Amino acid sequence: MTPRPRRVLMTADTVGGVFSYAVELTRELSQAGVEIVLLTMGRSLSRAQRDALSRISNLRCLESTFALEWMENPWNDVDAASEWLLEAEATFRPDVIHLNGFAHAALPWSSPVLVVAHSCVASWFRAVRGRRLPPAYFEYDRRVRVGLSKASLVVAPTAAFLSELSAIYGAPPRARVIPNGIRSEEFRPLAKEPFFLAAGRLWDDAKNLELVARAADRLPWPVCVVGELGDRPAGNVRWLGVQGREELSELMGRAAVFLHPARYEPFGLAPLEAALSGAALVLGDIPTLREVWGSAALFVPPDAVDALGNAAKQLAENAALRSDLARRARARALELSAESMAREYLDAYRELARAFTAKRSRRSEMRCEPPRSEDRP
Repeated sequence: MTPRPRRVLMTADTVGGVFSYAVELTRELSQAGVEIVLLTMGRSLSRAQRDALSRISNLRCLESTFALEWMENPWNDVDAASEWLLEAEATFRPDVIHLNGFAHAALPWSSPVLVVAHSCVASWFRAVRGRRLPPAYFEYDRRVRVGLSKASLVVAPTAAFLSELSAIYGAPPRARVIPNGIRSEEFRPLAKEPFFLAAGRLWDDAKNLELVARAADRLPWPVCVVGELGDRPAGNVRWLGVQGREELSELMGRAAVFLHPARYEPFGLAPLEAALSGAALVLGDIPTLREVWGSAALFVPPDAVDALGNAAKQLAENAALRSDLARRARARALELSAESMAREYLDAYRELARAFTAKRSRRSEMRCEPPRSEDRP
């Protein structure tokens, strides 16, 4: 049996949910005895992010502010980061390269490369704008295609998103679905209070918080929204801004219903946190959220304010339905644990190491094989 890889080099951005994912996964990998070097990009780590990483043993973080591949005109930074990443591999000598992005999979790595597809700009445009990538993103498209073709293994958090990715870029040579997961201890039900909660980046139309604001005036309970704020749309909403981990956990623990009518969500960590906190879920009716939550949520079309208002009002007025959906959602959420996620990644790492070792062995045999008799002079 191929031994479990002991060293992993992982990338993460500090801007969105990928950082939370990286914290959950590296914490579990560390407890399994894996050493991790985490290379961060996007912007400087916040104090809360540094604190979260400082509590993880067997982890070394190398920080940068290189622009991310989905940002505007990032390619000078992406190329500069390439040298930094390869230097880290040469120094650390990992068993597996775990990339939470696409472009850098094309580098001449010495170790097998796992690429996790958390989201992509092309699928975002399809879902949110209803059109293909504009010309400004053609270089992004090219680099994603190359990266996916070079990856030893591509991982997606849902089968629906893997299917979407394959429809856009072609099916990866090797792919696997590994759902995201979080520790249940950090999000627990508290005494429920009559208010709706939503969370996300207000400037990201994928989260569709504008629909929540439009529906708020017709709802019987207050609506609270947490996350990065931009220009706030009109509506009877309490905009709470970015919350720390403890504050967010407390809010979700008290919220009776969580509203997330997303247009685009390859997995969705916020609904998972809310479900662990005992909230009933109202979600956007898109394939990825259907796959994750099934009968444990109410689903509404992302462009239908009436449907969102009716579903939210139904849960506010029907305590039995609200309680049943909350129970189902929490049961499903408990299946999506950080521990189970880490086990699947360890299995994927082992699979990669086994294939890589076999491939290297075949190459060595080919170099050492004596010439056939018919080839001899």
